[in-house]
Amino acid sequence: MEKNRVLTVLALLLLLLLTAVVLVVFVSPGYRADSTALEALGSDRVAVAETDYGWYFDGPAEDAALIFYPGANVEETAYAPLMHELAGSVMDVCLVRMPLRLALLGSNKADDVISQYDYERWYIGGHSLGGAVAANYAAAHDLDGVVLLAAYPTKAVNEPMLLIYGSEDGVLNMDRVRKADQFGAVEELVIDGGNHAGFGNYGEQKGDSPAAIPSSVQQEAVVSAVTAWLADL
Repeated sequence: MEKNRVLTVLALLLLLLLTAVVLVVFVSPGYRADSTALEALGSDRVAVAETDYGWYFDGPAEDAALIFYPGANVEETAYAPLMHELAGSVMDVCLVRMPLRLALLGSNKADDVISQYDYERWYIGGHSLGGAVAANYAAAHDLDGVVLLAAYPTKAVNEPMLLIYGSEDGVLNMDRVRKADQFGAVEELVIDGGNHAGFGNYGEQKGDSPAAIPSSVQQEAVVSAVTAWLADL
């Protein structure tokens, strides 16, 4: 009888938690993609297409692709400028749309993406909470590398990791960042003047510090860093 009461209480708590998540997502407008991000959904040297999982950025690369998980409550298209540049420079990108804009609710979305293509090398990455969830996915799967933007691993990861954050980030838990190398091989880069929101194009983020550089400069630094990192793997 006591066990049944405990299970009932746990079920009610879970229901309340899910209700709270739904209310936060639907009552809050969230972080929406700006006009620059929407323009980056156009095709030029990179062919951009909407898919069942989100968006596919098809650039010159033929053998490597990055699966990208967006940050919590951020519209996935806000990352289109960065994804467009990465696809035009180093590897194709599969930008994932998450249920209720929460990567925690779509942690295995990468399975759907991988099943649709035939790349020799797969990388996974993400921003903020999306990056942490991506790292957890990598911990349980055989991939080629992990790109973390203002994020950190929480489980042991066998793949090499690139961890990038801005010097002005007011959201990132730096204590967790300092412990990142406990979970695997991590190469760390700090973008001088960058902040938490600068990896995407969705405006200011609550709790963040002002950036000292434009988001375009911050994103260019990411592309350069990822290019150099891949060359050294």
